[in-house]
Amino acid sequence: MLRRLIWLGVRIAAAVALVVVTCGYAITGVHTDVLLGAGCGVAVGVGVGLRGGSGSRPWTGFLIGSMVGVVTAFLAGGLSVGWGVIIPPLLPLAVGLIDGLGRSSLSGYRDVIREAFILAVLLSVGFIPALVVGDVSLAPLVAAVPLLAMPWTALLIGLLSRRREGWGDARPPRLLVLGAAALPVLMGLLFGFGVVREDVGLSGIAHVLWIVLILIVSLVVLPLTGFLVGRAAATWLRPRLQVYGQLAAYLRVMWVPIGGFAAGYLTIIFLFAGFYGTLERFRPGAFSDAGTGLADWVSFAFFTALAQDYAAIIPVSTSARMLVGMHLILSVGWALVLFAAVMTSIEPKLARIARRHADDASD
Repeated sequence: MLRRLIWLGVRIAAAVALVVVTCGYAITGVHTDVLLGAGCGVAVGVGVGLRGGSGSRPWTGFLIGSMVGVVTAFLAGGLSVGWGVIIPPLLPLAVGLIDGLGRSSLSGYRDVIREAFILAVLLSVGFIPALVVGDVSLAPLVAAVPLLAMPWTALLIGLLSRRREGWGDARPPRLLVLGAAALPVLMGLLFGFGVVREDVGLSGIAHVLWIVLILIVSLVVLPLTGFLVGRAAATWLRPRLQVYGQLAAYLRVMWVPIGGFAAGYLTIIFLFAGFYGTLERFRPGAFSDAGTGLADWVSFAFFTALAQDYAAIIPVSTSARMLVGMHLILSVGWALVLFAAVMTSIEPKLARIARRHADDASD
């Protein structure tokens, strides 16, 4: 059991890191911002993926972790905003994604508190690598912000969701209200004592109004937007992801034939790569701008098999053009013949899978 959980966590972490890091560097070249996105994505993805135990579906953790990580990297690197804008929408976004995918039944404040607390812990863990490498001032406080914001976030989500069908609580618990009040008080004190600086060239009442506007945006607008966007995105994705779940049975049946087709197709490519190289070796000038290595001829054969022009090499002589024509005919023929043979052999299995899905839908 433990070994399966570890292996599942490693797979989810590797998949999320691959997506977030590559997307992160496509967004920004700042290593700390990419590390921040990867840390949050991996922590949330692994935590969500392992909550169901060894029988959980890895794609849930992968999807939620990747979305949280990419959004974090975009906020930090793409928009170049500070921690005050990065942190508020992340926790509600993660809760909204879980709620929209139906991975948790939010039927009361207790459910919201549980989900918000677990995700707050995961986000705090995900912040640690970037905070250590980036040498951020007040790093312990920044890492603790998701936990401090958890009651406020749970209260907002509960107030927004209490009209949904099946909601059991009429009023939020008193302890939740008291805990939620701690966050605006803390932020007000930080602004009041100048720990959080906002030098905008204002003074007096205008400066106070500016601080109030910042608090409203940070405490209300960004969290609600994150939750609503996450829930809407996950709700839209949910029925479409179920289609892929049904396709998994078909892919398992077609996996071996697809592998056979790929093996034969690649064999044809490598075979004709050798033919092209041999022809150019004994008939120099058969191809213009011909390369001298196997990699060049494999690339040319690959694009030829796809009926695409390869700009670096062009067949010039009659023998070269005839060889390219033979390659095209053989590639197309291989695809058509093997496709017909595969469909004939696996059609009974696909029909059984379709009947089983129809029976499950009727039930």
